[in-house]
Amino acid sequence: MKRKSERRPSWAAAPPSSRRSPSLGVKKSRNSTSQELHRLDQPDDLYLDITDRLCFAILYSRPKSSSNVHYFSIDNELEYENFYADFGPLNLAMVYRYCCKINKKLKSLTMIRKKIVHFTGSDQRKQANAAFLIGCYMVIYLGRTPEEAYRILMFGDTSYIPFRDAAYGSCNFFITLLDCFHAVKKAMQFGFFNFNSFNLDEYEYYEKAENGDLNWIIPDRFIAFCGPHSRTRLESGYYQHSPEAYIAYFKTHNVTTIIRLNKKMYNAKQFTNAGFDHYDLFFADGSTPTDAIVKEFLGICESAEGVIAVHCKAGLGRTGTLIACYIMKHYRMTAAETIAWIRICRPGSVIGPQQQFLLMKQSSLWLEGDYFRQKLSCQENGKHRAAVSELLLAVDDFSIHGVKNQDKHEPELYSDDDEVNRVTQGDRLRALKSRRQSKTNTVPLTCSLAVLTSALCSVVIWWIVCDYILPILLFCLDGLRTQ
Repeated sequence: MKRKSERRPSWAAAPPSSRRSPSLGVKKSRNSTSQELHRLDQPDDLYLDITDRLCFAILYSRPKSSSNVHYFSIDNELEYENFYADFGPLNLAMVYRYCCKINKKLKSLTMIRKKIVHFTGSDQRKQANAAFLIGCYMVIYLGRTPEEAYRILMFGDTSYIPFRDAAYGSCNFFITLLDCFHAVKKAMQFGFFNFNSFNLDEYEYYEKAENGDLNWIIPDRFIAFCGPHSRTRLESGYYQHSPEAYIAYFKTHNVTTIIRLNKKMYNAKQFTNAGFDHYDLFFADGSTPTDAIVKEFLGICESAEGVIAVHCKAGLGRTGTLIACYIMKHYRMTAAETIAWIRICRPGSVIGPQQQFLLMKQSSLWLEGDYFRQKLSCQENGKHRAAVSELLLAVDDFSIHGVKNQDKHEPELYSDDDEVNRVTQGDRLRALKSRRQSKTNTVPLTCSLAVLTSALCSVVIWWIVCDYILPILLFCLDGLRTQ
C-alpha cells in the first residue's frame, strides 16, 4: 500500500495518528530531502474503499477532482449544532440528505465512470460525523451489518472520538460509531423509520424551536417535544408555545396521551378539554426517575391507544430517559443503542447521570420485557390490546387508577420556586436551541394563523375602501366642485 506525502496546510488542525492511503491515481510528490524528512512527522492520508466506486477518505490537504475521481465533503454542509461540548451524531434529516446525495452522485451520468470520494479533513469531530454518515449509508443502502461497516471504517490504526452528551463539564459515558450503526439497523428492523416514506420537510420544520420543537422517536407511538407554557410568547431567548399550538398537529397524528415530567407551566385542562388524556410524573430537571415513576410511565404507555407525546422543560433529558426505558423494555435494545437512536432523532437527549441510569436499568428492563411478552403471548388471539394490557397490569398488582387527569384540583400555576423561578438545565438547553437555529424562511407554529388572519383582514379592509368608501368620497368631492 503506497503512502502519499504532502505538506499539511494551515486549515488542517490537530491531526490524528498516522493514516495509510492508496494513491487513487495521485502521483507521489517530488519534494526535497528536507521535505522528505519533515514528512515523517506528518500524518498520512487515508482512503477506504466502500464499494468499487465509493470511497471514504481522511485528507490533510484539499484534493482536486479529476477526469476519473470526484471528491466531495459535507464537513461544512451538514454540521451538528451543539449545545455545549457535544458534537454528534448528526440527526435523521442529515442522514437522509447524505444518503440521497450519495445515491444521486452514483447514478449521475456525468460521474458514471468516476470514483466518488467522500473526504473529511483533520477536525476529529467532523471525522466522527463523516464516518457516522457513510457508515449509516452502508447499513441502510448497502445491506452491511453494523460490524462490517464499523470494521471497514476502523482500518489499521484508524480511530474516531466517541460522541458525548450535551451536559456541562467532563463526560464519563460515550456513544461509539458501532452503537450508532446498531441503533440504525435495529430501528430499520423495528420499523422506527423508513427512508422511502421519510418526510424531510416535516422533520426539519417541526424540530425548530419556533415551530414547536418536536420530534418523532417511534412513528405512530412516541413524540418528544418541548414543554408548553400557559401562553405563547418569546422570552429569555427561547420560544414558549401554549398547549393550543400543538392541538391541531396532535389531532392530525392520532396523539391521545400527554405526559408531563416537569413542574406545571400550563393548566392540564388546556389539553384535557380538547380530548387528550394527561398525566403528571414529575422528577427534578437533570435527575433520574424513581423506579415507581418508571413503572407508572411504562404502565400508562402500555395501556394507551394511539400516540403518546412526552415533554419536560426542553424535552431532552427527562423525556429521552423515560422513552428510552420503554424502548429498552419492548425492543430489547441496549442502553447505548437506545441513547444513540434517540439522539439521532432528537439531538441533545439523555444527559449526564441519566446515561448511567439507563445502563444500570438495562438488564431489569430486558427481563420485564421478556416477561411482558411471554404473558402477552399466552392471551387468546383477537383480544383488544388495551384489555390485555389492563389484565397484565392487574396480575402485576399495579394500577394507574386515580392517576389519570389528576389536574382536577391542580395547584396554582408557577407555584414551584425550585424549578419555575430559577434557571435550570432545561431552560439553558431550550434557550440555546432557540438561539442556534436559523429563523429564516420559517413561520412560527403559533403565528401562522395570526399572520393569515391579518392578511385576510387587510384584503377585506382594502376591498371595502376601494368599493364603498372611495366612491363615496369621490362623489362628495365632485359635489363640492359643482357648488
